[in-house]
Amino acid sequence: MKIKCWLFSIVLLSFGFFSSAQVDSTGLNNVFGKKGTVQGMVYRITYPRSDLKVKINEFSVAPGLALTSWIGILFMGNESMMMGDLVLLDAEEAAVVSKIVSSGLSITAIHNHLTNEKPAIKYIHFSGSGDPLKLAASIKSVLGITGTPLAAPAAQQPVASPDWSKVEAILGKTGKHNGQILSYTFPRKEKLMESGMEMPPSIGMATGINFQMDGNKAGITGDFVLLANEVNPVVKALTENGIVVTAIHNHMLFDDPRLFMMHFWAVDDPEKLATGLKAALDKTNSKL
Repeated sequence: MKIKCWLFSIVLLSFGFFSSAQVDSTGLNNVFGKKGTVQGMVYRITYPRSDLKVKINEFSVAPGLALTSWIGILFMGNESMMMGDLVLLDAEEAAVVSKIVSSGLSITAIHNHLTNEKPAIKYIHFSGSGDPLKLAASIKSVLGITGTPLAAPAAQQPVASPDWSKVEAILGKTGKHNGQILSYTFPRKEKLMESGMEMPPSIGMATGINFQMDGNKAGITGDFVLLANEVNPVVKALTENGIVVTAIHNHMLFDDPRLFMMHFWAVDDPEKLATGLKAALDKTNSKL
């Protein structure tokens, strides 16, 4: 019966029956204990792992570079779909998997994004469908058994942003500045589906690229969203530009077209890294 109701909601959405639906951000903010953001029909909230001190060789990885758990909830009238990505210590993984299962949620992937990081980090991707407030409460209970700071961080003194103008010129658009971090999203041109539902870029369906300045060098990491025939051209472009591919895997189970996520890492001159990333982006059907 639940499957039939879910399919019925999809049909109604496709004909615009829920076009006037509103995202209940107030209710979700109350469940999560802090404010998320709303873009279209997607509510998104993040939980940086500011409790962790992670290094790759001598580079200290900031939470905003690669250590932030996120939750996205796509509203579809009476039903909602939730998906996201939890950043965990290896020691937290088993308990989190058990809690996700007992909470009625689904696991769609468990894997690494980085390599040679200390301490070792795992990433768990999850999904669920149903009442948005119940979904939020379920995943909040999962976060509660980890060391993830749940409260909104205390206000900090503004930090001057580095001069990213040369990087932005190479990549062809302005990124989002946040202290020492520069972030980009590059949506794909195709319509991306999961379990028969269209997935907007704001729920994790866009290539994400992050830069973090450290002195005169930058660390980069992120997540290319690729079709199968793009995987090896992008591997080649990144490798030829000194950027290490750290993982190739899936984040979803029923995506159409089938998508592969490629993670990467490098520390070097920021303009050199941007040139390599642009060469890789040019191999994809992305909105640049």
